Amino acid sequence: MNEGVFNRIALLRAEQGVSRRDLADALGVHYQTIGYLERGEYNPSLHLALRIAEFFRLPVETVFSTTPFPRISDAPGGQRASSG
Repeated sequence: MNEGVFNRIALLRAEQGVSRRDLADALGVHYQTIGYLERGEYNPSLHLALRIAEFFRLPVETVFSTTPFPRISDAPGGQRASSG
């Protein structure tokens, strides 16, 4: 049974223009840790997960989930993306 934790870190970083290194520096972790998290190769501690959510100013359940997140294009109204 896969006990992975799914996350939206890469998406949030891209939306906010934050590099892996910038996020890692803000959290006090190695930048490679961010890559491991994004690829699902490492599950964050509760403390780290809360700090990441706080960094992005989002509820932790918006950033992390025990089930895969639906693709934005598959969500109801997913095609309402703003156009500039």
